[in-house]
Amino acid sequence: MRNLVRIGVVCLVRKTFDYLAAGEIYKELIKKYTTRKDVEFVFIEEPLIEPEDAKQASERLLSQHVDAVIIISGTFHLGHLALIINKIVQKPLLLWGLPELPYNGGKIRLNSVCGVNLNASNLYKGGTDTFWVSVSDEIDEDWLKAVKMKKALSDYHMGILGYRAKGFFNVGIDELGAYSKTGMLLDHYELSEVFNTNALADEIEQTKEELVEIFDVDAISSEQLDKVAQLSVKFKHFMDNNNLDALAIRCWPEFAAEFGIAPCASMSYLQSKGYLLGCEGDVEGLMSMVAHQAAGAQTPFLADFSQVDLKEDFALLWHCGVAPCNLTDGVCNCSLDSYHAGGKGVTADFVMKQGSISFCRIDTARGKTRLLIGKGEAFPMEKELRGTYMKTRFDIPLTELLNKVVYNGFAHHISVVYGDFTKSFEVLAHINKWEIVR
Repeated sequence: MRNLVRIGVVCLVRKTFDYLAAGEIYKELIKKYTTRKDVEFVFIEEPLIEPEDAKQASERLLSQHVDAVIIISGTFHLGHLALIINKIVQKPLLLWGLPELPYNGGKIRLNSVCGVNLNASNLYKGGTDTFWVSVSDEIDEDWLKAVKMKKALSDYHMGILGYRAKGFFNVGIDELGAYSKTGMLLDHYELSEVFNTNALADEIEQTKEELVEIFDVDAISSEQLDKVAQLSVKFKHFMDNNNLDALAIRCWPEFAAEFGIAPCASMSYLQSKGYLLGCEGDVEGLMSMVAHQAAGAQTPFLADFSQVDLKEDFALLWHCGVAPCNLTDGVCNCSLDSYHAGGKGVTADFVMKQGSISFCRIDTARGKTRLLIGKGEAFPMEKELRGTYMKTRFDIPLTELLNKVVYNGFAHHISVVYGDFTKSFEVLAHINKWEIVR
């Protein structure tokens, strides 16, 4: 599985508390989470008591190449243990406290939360403050999603085709700076490499048939439809052949001039099938989409704050026609049009479905990486424009949101998804020491 993460788990106890009850709770947790398909847990099955136990457990987790470690305070325990694990494994930590058990004979039985407090204080004063804390019967799913995001940003094979779009200085990227913050290595490809990718006639014909089923194609020529199908197949083979998980594309001006159409419609079609494609060479926008996908969001897409109505408190999240076509509202006429690029589109045109949405933007400025995160509600509207768009009201006043975007210098693309992933991004920002702008 592409988003599979490996998580080490330990339970810390002290015999002066009810360590036997803590051990039974830990056994139940092992039984409960062993069968998960999206996470490979590496459980240290015996609770840790002494520093030597922590050292041996840490060396085993290190040899298993875990992506992160959960430290369960089964009871209060020695302060050495978490410090040893952190020193040896050096991975993101979840400090997990268990709810207290019913009292037995007037004595506190676990004192687990105090153990979490001890670990947090020791780690913080020792220079580590990227741990996350949870007190619950259940694993913190937002922390798990954040670990998946962090791993994806490091491990996904991301590329840029061409360069950023002309004049879009604000979506440029410091590649080695991004590497130092995430581990991402960005590969560069020329536009001609896609243009020259082989596309078989039967594949083009099959794709064309699918496009006609999805879109009303009356507004474009048969030659343009052929081009959209041909480019869709070329993109697919190019990404598959290069083992690319995500690709930022300089989609204008060369595509229309040299290939004959802009790539928007092909990108809409492929994104509906799970391919991650970012507009206008926007790598940090693409990284935002990668993080969304890793957290479990379906078909993330890039959008602009293209229209704001401050009086009615809504914005139009629009782009020229590239959002995944599976997100149409099912009411409007989902069509292709060539209005863009001097009649050499071709773009997808539809209103997007209503529902709860959230957005994020990983964005670097003045040497600092920040996260813009927020959520809102997309509601119905008539199809009055070309392109792909949704009418959205946000969870804070639009004036406030707009000020946060423009006065903090965020680039003009955001990754948008249906569902709320904002908490997971808050955890990611904490783990990576990124500033959050809500």
